Amino acid sequence: MTKNGNKPISLDEMEKEDLTKYEIAQELGLLDKVLKEGWRSLSSKETGRIGGLVAKRRRQEDGEMQEQETDKE
Repeated sequence: MTKNGNKPISLDEMEKEDLTKYEIAQELGLLDKVLKEGWRSLSSKETGRIGGLVAKRRRQEDGEMQEQETDKE
């Protein structure tokens, strides 16, 4: 549920970027805190760590896509 408890979080209906944030939060052991108290409960250090890993993953995925395009040519 979100912090205000109005609606449950559906991982199936999330955009890829949001899903990545939740996956990384889980890897860092922060998912329970996010689900109970919301993203605002995270410290700037925790938020920055998640953001950095999201950016890193995005760069890796972009690089893989470019390699696949190069292989097709």
